[in-house]
Amino acid sequence: MKKVLIVDDAAFMRLTLRTMLERNGFEVVAEAENGAVGIRKYQEHQPDMVTMDITMPEMDGITALKAITKMDPKAKIIMMSAMGQESIIKDAILNGARYFLVKPFKEPQVIETLNKIAAM
Repeated sequence: MKKVLIVDDAAFMRLTLRTMLERNGFEVVAEAENGAVGIRKYQEHQPDMVTMDITMPEMDGITALKAITKMDPKAKIIMMSAMGQESIIKDAILNGARYFLVKPFKEPQVIETLNKIAAM
């Protein structure tokens, strides 16, 4: 069972993702409401994958992505954001994100992406 850390400031989005993932055989090992907490939870739980929002208070997802990939260059991080601007997507990919999903997303799209990333 693949272990996932969910990092998103919206409690509703964390719950939605947790439900989708658990229904499809993933284990959600932790949740974080911002990038700073996400980094700590990554160190603590060593998940197989991370879903990471971009726009969050205290520390945004791009900053957290950089910190996690510096600690663990093999980290599998999937960025998720309602902001689909090309420059943000490019920045995320250049800094180690494995994939970028634009909100709102559908369950099959999320599960297919995480299964693909898990197999990498």
